This record gives sequence, structure tokens and C-alpha cells, in this order.
Amino acid sequence: WFRGFILVLTFFIYTCYHMSRKPISVVKSRLHQNCSELINPINDSHSINDTTWCDWAPFDKNNYKELLGAVDNAFLVAYAIGMFISGIFGERLPLRYYLSAGMLLSGLFTSLFGLGYFWNIHVLWYFVLIQICNGLVQTTGWPSVVTCVGNWFGKGKRGLIMGIWNSHTSVGNILGSLIAGVWVNEHWGLSFVVPGIITAAMGVLTFLFLIEYPEDVDCAAPQHHTSDGLEENPDSPENLGNGPCTNKESSLESAGRCSKEPRAQPSAISFLGALRIPGVVEFSLCLLFAKLVSYTFLYWLPLYIFNVAHFSAKQAGDLSTLFDVGGIMGGIMAGLISDHTNGRATTCCVMLILAAPMMFLYNNIGQNGITNSIVMLIICGALVNGPYALITTAVSADLGTHESLKGNAKALSTVTAIIDGTGSIGAALGPLLAGLISPTGWNNVFYMLISADVLACLLLCRLVY
Repeated sequence: WFRGFILVLTFFIYTCYHMSRKPISVVKSRLHQNCSELINPINDSHSINDTTWCDWAPFDKNNYKELLGAVDNAFLVAYAIGMFISGIFGERLPLRYYLSAGMLLSGLFTSLFGLGYFWNIHVLWYFVLIQICNGLVQTTGWPSVVTCVGNWFGKGKRGLIMGIWNSHTSVGNILGSLIAGVWVNEHWGLSFVVPGIITAAMGVLTFLFLIEYPEDVDCAAPQHHTSDGLEENPDSPENLGNGPCTNKESSLESAGRCSKEPRAQPSAISFLGALRIPGVVEFSLCLLFAKLVSYTFLYWLPLYIFNVAHFSAKQAGDLSTLFDVGGIMGGIMAGLISDHTNGRATTCCVMLILAAPMMFLYNNIGQNGITNSIVMLIICGALVNGPYALITTAVSADLGTHESLKGNAKALSTVTAIIDGTGSIGAALGPLLAGLISPTGWNNVFYMLISADVLACLLLCRLVY
């Protein structure tokens, strides 16, 4: 029951993190739009020929794309830098306090961005500064939730469980879009304030109900290592079980030993110590290129469909969500296969190998009719996001509880932060490169994505071998 509760709670926690990131992409179209289609208010001071009267300064200028890009990059770069620091703090502070504080601050900064509308703020530095602060505090989320889930779940079905659990990313994106869409055409500030309030409220619930370790509620720690792919006997002296002690142990003496003995707190691992864990460097660099591909699709796919397939803006937006649907399926599939084969690196490598030709095919034949588009988008989403989901969840949890640590699971937050922090550099680079390359033709963007995919695959060769 506790395990199920922790899984659901952490799912909602990270859904809120992603929900608070999404409004900016929805509100962009409101900050700069075609004002000639709207009726100019009677008492407005703008001239009749002014085509930017409905835009929100400073985004009413001709260079609005660069300004909106600066707001995006402020968040992504701050997030990438902050992630490396976040894991180190996550190891040394109680997760419940760290995660609660992160959610409250994230809710605050998300709301402050929207309050710029009600306070009539028209200076770029305000919005950039808010995004930098939000990017930094959002780094508290991922290492903390992966650490918490890793503390509660052993290696047995970790891939499948985390594959299903990882769908919080897509659920958060969808919720963020829906909530922001309600107010975007009237008072767009509420598109940020409402998700901010929900995130802060979730932070309060996290403080009240999050249980960091199974031992805190008299349950035994899960088995993190397996021999020959099988769980060891849960009642053996080395492993006191995967369930509540009182259910596993029959005698009062053994139950007392299980629940009352003080848990020895291991020391937190250093940054360099985490890098020396076998596989951390390879998976981190692999995720850099895998996340580069994934985030390029996330930011540029609607525009690509709009330009190449000549669908309407709404149809392009609706179609692009199929990539996320494929991503959910790919994450679950990758987790399931890697659990059965006991080969995380091999699973990632095979999916990456298949993703490269599929991206090439999507660019060449994916736009020949709506059926082709739907099928190719789901397949591409599964193959691109499958390895990304697996590395950020099950692989991070595996490496953070690696047998070389001799039972010291305190490395989990640092390892997760290193892997996701390196991946976040790719997330910031991908959309930026696509923006620079797209004027030369969409084919070149896809060649860049395929090259990144192949590099991600090559970086795993040693682990696969």
C-alpha cells in the first residue's frame, strides 16, 4: 500500500512540475499575434494603422522570435546548469523538505510570470529573470522523485514500473496546455497563476505525506541487486524482505529487530565519486544526444507539420501530440523489454538503431496522407522517447544503487542529477540548432537529428559489449 501510494504521489508531483512549464508555449501566440484580425477598442491610444496594438510589449517588435527564444533558453540553460548542483543538495538534505521547498518556489515563480500581466510589466529582463529562477528551482524535482521511487522499489520490475510512471511528463504537458488554453485569449496571466497555485498546493501535500524511506514506516528496504536476474529470498538474513516487516516476520523478536533497529545513515557520495560508477558517463552522454532529438521534436514538430504537410495550425498541433502518445508506449515497452532481458544498454541501443531510419522515412514519406503521418509519428515517438525515458528512470535508479557502492544508496540523487543534467544540455542545444538550421531546409534538420541519434547509439557500444 505504501509503495502504491508513493508511486501515485510522485507521479502527481512531477506532473505538476511539467504542467507549470507548459503554459509559455501556449501563451507565445498571444504575446505576439496578427492584430489586424481583431477589433481595436474605441478608447485605445494606438493609431488605426498600428498592427501591434494587441501584442504584449516587449514582444511586439519584429524581433519577437529572438525575444521569445531568449525566454525559452533562460529556462533551459538555468535548468541544465542547476541540475548538476541540485543532486548534490538532494543527497544532503531530507527529500521531503527539499522537494516541498522546490514545489513552493516553482509555484511562486510560475505565478510571478503571470502576475506580469496584472502588474502591467513590459520589460524583458523581468520575464527572463523569472524563467532563470524557475529553471533553477525546477531542478529539485527530478532527482528527488527518482530517488524516492528508487528507495521503495527493487530491481525486479523497476523498468516496467518506471516506464508506466514516466508518463507523468506527457500528462503534465497535456494538463498544462488545457489549463493555459482556458485563459490565453482573455487574461493570459491566469494561464500561469493557476498552474502555479496548483504546484504550490501539491508542495504542501508533499510536505505532509511524502515518506522518504521504507524503514520510516517499519517496512524493509527493497532488494536492489539480483543474481541471475532473480530476486533473492526476501526472508533471508541479508534481505529482510520487500514488504512490511510485520507481514514478513512471524516472531515478535524478529519483527522488533526489523523495525526498531536504528538505520545506519551512509555518507553522501561526491560528484567525482558518482562519475566513477560504471556506466554513468556513457549513459549521461547518450542522454545528451537522445534528449537533443526528443526536445527538437517537442519544440519544432508542430511548425514542421504546418510547413511541410500544409495542415492548419490546429491540425498540426493536434497531430504533434501523437509523438507524445508514442513516447508513452515506447517508455513502457523499453522498461518491459529491459526487465526481461536484464540489458538496459542493449534495449536503448536497439531502439536508437531503429529510430534513425524511421526518422529518415518520416521526413520523406511521412507527409503522404494523414494515415502515414499518424503511424510514423507514433512509431518515431516510441523509438525516440523510449531510450530517453528508460535512461532517466530505471537506468538512473540502477546506477544510483549500483553494487559497487556496497549498499550505499545515497548516490541515487547525485547520479540522477548528473545524467539528467547532461541530458538537459542536449535539450537546450536541440531546439537552438534546429532554429539555426531550419532556414537551410527541413532535410538538414533531420540529418542533424539522425546524426545525434547515431552518436547516442555509439556511446553505448562498450556497455552493450
